[in-house]
Amino acid sequence: MSNNTLQQLTKPNLTSNTQEQDKSGIYKLMCSTCQMSYIGQIRRGLRQRYQEHVRYIRQNEPQSVYALHILNNKHKYGPINDTMTLLKHINKISLLLPYEQLYIRSYHQQKQFISEKYIGEHNPIYQLIHNTYNTSLLTGPIDQHLTINTTNPVPSQLR
Repeated sequence: MSNNTLQQLTKPNLTSNTQEQDKSGIYKLMCSTCQMSYIGQIRRGLRQRYQEHVRYIRQNEPQSVYALHILNNKHKYGPINDTMTLLKHINKISLLLPYEQLYIRSYHQQKQFISEKYIGEHNPIYQLIHNTYNTSLLTGPIDQHLTINTTNPVPSQLR
């Protein structure tokens, strides 16, 4: 049995929040009012990025999609331990964007995503998946049918 399905690769790591706040990778920032989530990537620690989002909100500067959502909808944000989660710890910079896109797609499909742009924009990874597999023939979520080679997650057609 393969252990690199999309579902397993996008499953949050369950470790201490204190340790997570200093890690880099893919994060989720949740609105305390509507429970919608923003997905982002960070090369620095989570704590620093959280402070940036809060500063944008407090100074009424919608410089992030999360701050724009909070300000435009007059919603509430909460403390870092309640609203920010490290979804995937990633040290390799080249993997940040592909993993971020996987999480964005997943949360968008679950209708839990604060959208910064139209998700249907051209995306070569998902276009390849669509062209390779006829999604109408799939009986379950796409992650049950696809596996990713973690040593080289980018298909040869996209390199």
